[in-house]
Amino acid sequence: MSYEEAVARVTAPGERFETTEVTVAGITTTVYAQAPTSLRDLFAPARQRGDAPFLVYEDEVWSFADVMAAVDGLGAALVERYGVGPGDRVAIAMRNYPEWVVSFAAITSVGAVSVSFNAWWSAAELEYALEDCGATVLIADQERVEGSRPACERLGVRTLAVRGDGAPPVGVDRWDDVVVPGTPLPEVAIAPHDDATILYTSGTTGRPKGAVSTHRAVIQSLLGFACRTAVERLRRPEEQPATSTVPVFILIVPLFHVTGCVPVMLSCFAGGLKLVIMYKWDPERALELIERERVTNFVGVPTQSWDLLESPRFADFDTSSLVSVGGGGAPAPPELVRRVASSFAQARPGIGYGMTETNAYGPQNSGTDYLTHPTSTGRATPILQIEVRDPDGRPLPTGERGEIWFAGPHLIRGYWKQPEATGETIVDGWLRSGDIGRIDEEGFVYVEDRAKDMVLRAGENVYCSEVEAAIYELPGVHEAAVFGVPHERLGEEVAAAVFPKAGRTVSAEEVQDHVRARLASYKVPSRVLVLDAPLPRNPAGKILKRELREAAG
Repeated sequence: MSYEEAVARVTAPGERFETTEVTVAGITTTVYAQAPTSLRDLFAPARQRGDAPFLVYEDEVWSFADVMAAVDGLGAALVERYGVGPGDRVAIAMRNYPEWVVSFAAITSVGAVSVSFNAWWSAAELEYALEDCGATVLIADQERVEGSRPACERLGVRTLAVRGDGAPPVGVDRWDDVVVPGTPLPEVAIAPHDDATILYTSGTTGRPKGAVSTHRAVIQSLLGFACRTAVERLRRPEEQPATSTVPVFILIVPLFHVTGCVPVMLSCFAGGLKLVIMYKWDPERALELIERERVTNFVGVPTQSWDLLESPRFADFDTSSLVSVGGGGAPAPPELVRRVASSFAQARPGIGYGMTETNAYGPQNSGTDYLTHPTSTGRATPILQIEVRDPDGRPLPTGERGEIWFAGPHLIRGYWKQPEATGETIVDGWLRSGDIGRIDEEGFVYVEDRAKDMVLRAGENVYCSEVEAAIYELPGVHEAAVFGVPHERLGEEVAAAVFPKAGRTVSAEEVQDHVRARLASYKVPSRVLVLDAPLPRNPAGKILKRELREAAG
């Protein structure tokens, strides 16, 4: 069955992913017709799952009944104790704990807006975000409670502490004193167009922006991922796990990041699946949990797949339960795709191309398609429109490079209190990704680079991901990043930073010779930094090329 035939089958009238058209912000948009109205409705079926395990954190196991009882108790406290009403912002600032999941569900179930704070933020960054979003309540773990106290006191933000040692600071409530599991959840009417979430962009340049999503946007994104799975089941049944296989996800990225929140956590919540939570990323610990909990789905950034495969103890653990190893956040080198395909008993490689602004949803690639198109991020599903446009916003012919634009019901409605930034990014219902890419005649999308990271060398465009893919083929390289640095004559020259594998050495000359043998001479890095520590990354796993550019001088 062709891709188009499978899409038509699963979206036909009466099917689970039947599509229809609605008006979103004045624009006619294709949506999944049977989508829940709100996240509150999305969570409702979890009440019927009883004692089935949902969240596994260290030695704790929270059943669906446990989670929903806590959701109800917190929802009641937010409304009755703190006076939270529809549209009010409630911030979450904590590591990956079960209480993060409970907080998100409770906040959105009472019509408030869940605001995800980066757990790595400094006190100044926490203060900026608290004031920017106008939070009325902050739910935080001990470290974030301490870091935010001056700001919360100045701004009058009520604080609820999670997993603190001893008595909390004056003016801070303890979770166990406030959340009474099983207290009835207050009745609140929520519309699809109501705000549900604010996720702050990574802020690698300047102040972070709060990306605002409605209930419809989050749910349509979630159904987009599920629709893609249904399409692949029809197209390639031989590549699907046995019907007896019960999906189990492992959470290896932060919940405050869109990948951890939507395609991982919410997919498990909506699908009745077990979610194994890691406190922080550690490849050996991940291998232990994969074996212990019979994990089937590993969703992270490419560097985490590398870390797993490169672990000295990889062969000591049973990874045969894995059926999918992949994620997104950055292009995956073709060599990694091949390694994943050959290193696990049944796991197939996969990748997705999404952003905070798309609720993580975008084209996806996996299985045979990924092996035959290893540099592509895949194809779209029905609710997603993709175009490649020139600098003036005009669509380009098939195969030509330009900026990738998205449209669909899964997009953010804009940036919180930033109409100018919203207008620059969202134009007539289309979102400018800021990424350079192309679409081939089969509909496969190729992300060549970030527009601002493209190196313009003496009038020639050098797409960093192409050079990075070549460097990753060098056996001694564990991590690599390519970026531009200023050059008096050329405008920019190509630079690279590499981090060798454990016990291996790599020289700048080796990297240059390796690339020179594979790519045009103007693409060979003229400067190569060989680092003795992993490349710097933000919490979402993206390499901070700005820091590398500064180090290169």
